[in-house]
Amino acid sequence: MSGPQKRSIKVAGHRTSTSLEPDFWQALQEIAQAQNTSMAELIEAVDSARGKTNLSSALRCFILNHYRF
Repeated sequence: MSGPQKRSIKVAGHRTSTSLEPDFWQALQEIAQAQNTSMAELIEAVDSARGKTNLSSALRCFILNHYRF
């Protein structure tokens, strides 16, 4: 298993970066495709609902919950 990969993304109109392991990036891509949306739109939706949790943690929890339910 590889370590986290940092990617630059645009969220809510501004550039930011977040780090996830490659398996999580792949899962996000698969979820976006299944929902017929872009990964950027999916990340924005998670970002807008995350509260005070950091984005990387929010994305990991989103992915976990997606596959659990």
